[in-house]
Amino acid sequence: MNVLIIENEIYLAQSIASKLSDLSHNCDISSSTKEGLKGIDYDVVLLSTNINGHDIYPVIEAYKNAVVILMVSYVSNDTVSKPLAAGAKDYILKPFMIEELIRKIQHFQNYERIRRQNQTYEKYISHAFSSVKIDEDFDKTELPLMICSGYQKYADAFAFRYADHHKQPLQFVSLSSAKAMQELSLLSNNNVLYITDFQNLKKSEHKLFFDLIEKRPCIISSTDYTENIPCRLIEIESENHLFDQGEILPIEEYVKYIMTNFQNRFPDTELSKKLGISRKSLWEKRKKYGIIKKK
Repeated sequence: MNVLIIENEIYLAQSIASKLSDLSHNCDISSSTKEGLKGIDYDVVLLSTNINGHDIYPVIEAYKNAVVILMVSYVSNDTVSKPLAAGAKDYILKPFMIEELIRKIQHFQNYERIRRQNQTYEKYISHAFSSVKIDEDFDKTELPLMICSGYQKYADAFAFRYADHHKQPLQFVSLSSAKAMQELSLLSNNNVLYITDFQNLKKSEHKLFFDLIEKRPCIISSTDYTENIPCRLIEIESENHLFDQGEILPIEEYVKYIMTNFQNRFPDTELSKKLGISRKSLWEKRKKYGIIKKK
């Protein structure tokens, strides 16, 4: 990271710069707020609030896209409260351990990485589901519920839009995982659960599954129609699952789709013949994709 240290106590500034340089950060030092307005993009600005006669607010404004951490000699409205309200991110009280300052910097470094990552994920999800129309009033939607659709994208869009509408995070579990039941028993009840691949669950496991999710806020998806379930069922149909909304699946996705949705309707000999692959190749692909065949 690029770090700017604005501090008139030269020894302190040099000590901080030395420690941060050891951690591969690039550091510049300024002894005044005016000198600190370099017009350079910094990731972190360490700003002393007790430089006599110097206004810190132009620095906070100039580096509003950076993490500004105040270095203060005492806590007051002028040294902490007002600068934080103006855009500074945090403060540290002098004298301080360098390790504590580094911890704060690393915290905001991780926060910024996650923030940018989330922005990318949200943009991608919005793009991926832009063609999917969901006719549902999420204010009236009660959980748990199950979505049955031959096109997994419909259920995905429903779950992510529900979570976004209610400003709640999703916890994801695939029932194709051998440890799915264990995962469900350990997850918090406070977040919305999105559970996929119900079609891979054996009928003998249905009761255990519904006992685990009883009274929990969850959205379940299945590519097979399911009857006699103890929750609301939404069936979303598409006239053409594979080429819906003008999309064409890649060959690998097509093979995975056919295996998932038709392996319980055809024996392996016939299914492999329809796909134009050997039974051994079918078995290898099932293992690769983590697809469990119901018995």
